[in-house]
Amino acid sequence: MIDIRLIRENPEAVKAAIATLYLTAPIDRIVELDAERRILVTDLDGQKAARNDGSKQVAQTRDPELRAQLIADMKAVGDAISAGDARLAVIDAELNQLLLEVPNLPLAEVPIGKDDSENVVVRQWGELPTYPFTVRPHWETGPELGIIDFERGVKIAGSRFYVLTGLGAKLQRAIIDWMLDFHVQKHGYTEVAPPYMVLGEMLVGTGNLPKFGENLFRDIEEDRWFIPTAEVPVTNLYRDEILEAASLPRYHVAHTPCFRREQLSAGRDVRGIKRGFQFEKVEMVKFVHPDRSRAEHEILVQEAADVLEALALPYRVIQMCTGDLSFTAANKIDIEVWAPGSQEWLEVSSCSNFADFQARRANLKFRPEGGRAQFLHTLNGSGLALPRTVIAIMENYQNEDGSFNIPAVLQPYMGGRTVIAGIQ
Repeated sequence: MIDIRLIRENPEAVKAAIATLYLTAPIDRIVELDAERRILVTDLDGQKAARNDGSKQVAQTRDPELRAQLIADMKAVGDAISAGDARLAVIDAELNQLLLEVPNLPLAEVPIGKDDSENVVVRQWGELPTYPFTVRPHWETGPELGIIDFERGVKIAGSRFYVLTGLGAKLQRAIIDWMLDFHVQKHGYTEVAPPYMVLGEMLVGTGNLPKFGENLFRDIEEDRWFIPTAEVPVTNLYRDEILEAASLPRYHVAHTPCFRREQLSAGRDVRGIKRGFQFEKVEMVKFVHPDRSRAEHEILVQEAADVLEALALPYRVIQMCTGDLSFTAANKIDIEVWAPGSQEWLEVSSCSNFADFQARRANLKFRPEGGRAQFLHTLNGSGLALPRTVIAIMENYQNEDGSFNIPAVLQPYMGGRTVIAGIQ
């Protein structure tokens, strides 16, 4: 949620910023309701002051007729106040709902562009590997190695599900455990294990509701929703709290499954384990002082990149343009890893600076020393997403017979195993 004062003071600038996102928002209606609200509040304040004065006059008046007239006048004022309060409640409800439909505004450094074709490759790390053989995609080698079972996944849960078996399941678990330890020990994060279901208001806080409700899974009997990412429960940890400035920044890392109604495209998206309705992810979330959010965003991107460098996987960093920016982010940078068997770059991390957008929705505040409470800034980034990290390892470390080597940093988590070469 953006500050309504921005809309009130310069609605045309807000509309122009939203236009660069190729989105729409009810700015004119918000301006109209806000103006009506301010007039109504002023009138109600005057009426309530008059009612207080009238009540004093009634108490001091001894003349029966005059007293009766004053009481009748006060009743009329009271009726007007009741009607005004009722109207104010209606305005507040509509205004709040409309403000939830307004996207975050892009920061000045975000390049203007219509879609992902105008995103900017900021840098690339590592040389793309070459092989004396044709690298095969994971959807071919995984079943042969006995580590991915597509047929039984579909049998159990339907399309877009699969089963990791044997060393495949162990590899994913090893990657998750190593990444959690990596962020805690190298980057100073505090690990949390949050619920995998949340109340609807938590999704409003992060910006997933009301706009993206169709992409979420929920319990139809109660107001509980399966999380699309650990960002949702972790960001809401400090909901309705006021943190001390000295306690900032706060870094949290969590592993959770993620549940999303993915919109699948034809072709590669429906092959393998790249995209599904359930996947695992390690997520980093930061709560920072507003003056630090840009710098913390750069650090966050490098923290995600550090994981790929430790795994010796080639990657590139992509600056999102306005047309490919999410509804909630003020700036977003993606990290993509190269998958030579699939012959494509796979997004394994999106690192977003939300500024105070989520903080306003979730009421996340901090108190500067000697000052009034104000909204803090939130950031989050994948560190990293599974199963695409698994794909990258299977394909970048592949041997000619379809087996693949295990990155050195993961070998202790794999009981010292150095290669996955077949059904175990």
